[in-house]
Amino acid sequence: MIHQYKNNGYNIVLDVNSGSVHVVDDLVYDLIQALEPGIKEHKKEAVGIQDGLVTKLAADIIKENTLPYTQADLEEAAEEIEALYEAGLLYTDDIYEKYIGEFKNRETVVKALCLHIAHDCNLACRYCFAEEGEYHGRRALMSYEVGKKALDFLVTNSGNRVNLEVDFFGGEPLMNWQVVKDLVAYGRSLEKPHNKKFRFTLTTNGVLLNDEILEFANKEMSNIVLSIDGRQNVHDYMRPFRGGQGSYERIVPKFQKVAESRNQMDYYVRGTFTHHNMDFAEDVMHLADLGFKQISVEPVVADEKEDYALKPEDVPALLEEYDKLALELLKRQKEGKGVNFFHFMIDLQGGPCVAKRLSGCGSGTEYLAVTPWGDFYPCHQFVGQEEFLMGNVDDGIVNTEIRDTFKTCNVYAKEKCKNCFAKFYCSGGCAANAYNFHGDIHDVYDLGCELQRKRVECAIMIKAALADEEKENENEEK
Repeated sequence: MIHQYKNNGYNIVLDVNSGSVHVVDDLVYDLIQALEPGIKEHKKEAVGIQDGLVTKLAADIIKENTLPYTQADLEEAAEEIEALYEAGLLYTDDIYEKYIGEFKNRETVVKALCLHIAHDCNLACRYCFAEEGEYHGRRALMSYEVGKKALDFLVTNSGNRVNLEVDFFGGEPLMNWQVVKDLVAYGRSLEKPHNKKFRFTLTTNGVLLNDEILEFANKEMSNIVLSIDGRQNVHDYMRPFRGGQGSYERIVPKFQKVAESRNQMDYYVRGTFTHHNMDFAEDVMHLADLGFKQISVEPVVADEKEDYALKPEDVPALLEEYDKLALELLKRQKEGKGVNFFHFMIDLQGGPCVAKRLSGCGSGTEYLAVTPWGDFYPCHQFVGQEEFLMGNVDDGIVNTEIRDTFKTCNVYAKEKCKNCFAKFYCSGGCAANAYNFHGDIHDVYDLGCELQRKRVECAIMIKAALADEEKENENEEK
């Protein structure tokens, strides 16, 4: 499968199955496109590289010569494309689908837990899927005993895996800080006897952050996610206190201190954009201007009835905004003021492993959420939906049917993913979003897919532009 697009003056060709990216001139770009139908037709009859296939198909195109190029130029371009094809960098076969059976049947190993340490919050965010921390239920704080059992479950069900991940989540986890500290200590006590290493992370709105908490977090937390939506008016409108007061001025100095204390690494300021701030590039730039180097601003997912929800008619403007953001981030990078924007971070060399390409986040199998009273759900976004209750810390996974259903959730089980060029980058998208919009985890959240495709295109363009600049600099030095 080939995906071709033009962005910021670059002609970009992505060979989906190999992950190879090519920046080409207009002639090669057009000829690659013209050749693809013939390549597809021949591949139905034969598997693998067929020597001379591109040259043969190109000869027919050159003979008809419906493209606005000379015959000599077309022949030269055909040779270039043939070399890429025979090197396995263009028109490649799908090598991943054959792993599906093996992937479904492999033993389930749990490697990560999202501990809902507090079903309570000191903010009243308008878009909160957790209903101010209640998650369709009651306010509660996780006890040390329940958390301890959850960590025991993780160790017992992690097989031979050494590295385990635990995210302290909410609500607002700092409302139950002593239990967080106690569970970190307990987790550390399990490492040596069981040959495990815990990677603890923390997600917080920052209201209760202080120097004592920061010192502990910098010692024990591998990553900290700091919730802030960007500009003050945007943030305060969507993330107020329960009395309606804004929280921006309270948290910004604390978040800046966190970022500096961690040497601008191992944290994210994480925001959400809505229908009310579709100019979200301004929010990303605002966060960058505040000094943050690790930034994530993501689209809200909400029922279309909500006034802040993103709607299908918003998509064209949102796609343009991503292009605008990509150009601004590229400009800053070239000026030595670069930041890492989470959704534009892409690995074109190695990329995700096969399991990641097929199953994504591993929700319901490798990754589980734990409520304050010890119930297991496939992930934090399913918490409170009783049809997805999988078990509890005392009995383990009781409803194995849910786990087995999530095991089958991959890009080859989703009809809308089969011909999508971004499938190996998003791995089929969020199961919770698919369920909430279509009632089926094997479907996809269509609006989210459109935005994801644009993000992948922008990320590749940035890589291409930086590589182009590096090449120019090398030529100047010579």
